[in-house]
Amino acid sequence: MKIKIIPVENQELILLTEKIAFEIWREHYASIITSEQIEYMLEKFQSAEAIAGQMSENGYKYFLVNDNSGGVNGYFAVSGQEENLFLSKLYIHKNSRGKGFGKASLSFIKDFAKKNNYKYIWLTVNKNNLNSIEAYKKMGFVIDCEIKQDIGNGFIMDDYKMVLAMAPQASSSARAAQKFRGEG
Repeated sequence: MKIKIIPVENQELILLTEKIAFEIWREHYASIITSEQIEYMLEKFQSAEAIAGQMSENGYKYFLVNDNSGGVNGYFAVSGQEENLFLSKLYIHKNSRGKGFGKASLSFIKDFAKKNNYKYIWLTVNKNNLNSIEAYKKMGFVIDCEIKQDIGNGFIMDDYKMVLAMAPQASSSARAAQKFRGEG
């Protein structure tokens, strides 16, 4: 199976990204956060309006992950922040997990980071999203710290910040986290 990464560059693809986001989130997060928080976060962070705003105002780059049949299997978004690349979103549809879509996406993201001279890729992940945490660890990410963020409407994101060092010399878990924080 050939996996294609397609840049989201027009309103039609933004709407498609919103559609797949809503499907994935409602399925994946149902056992992690309340349905009220899911709906709030979808509207605030994953709606077509939010995606368009992130792209135009904050420089986010969105990508769809497709298979050779043309089906959309997931999506991801990145944003450069000085010398680091923020992996804001990486979501794969339930039926496509464990089939290489996440690895292909991360390979693309790593190549993007290297081409743009980013030293680290970092992300946040809900502390109760255990499968995703383990998947990120298998891909080389390490937990850097805990982050609690008030996102409004009485909801809190209770996350781990995870980091992946792009330079081979900084790849041990403790050193990568220290260097990311500027301690090493």
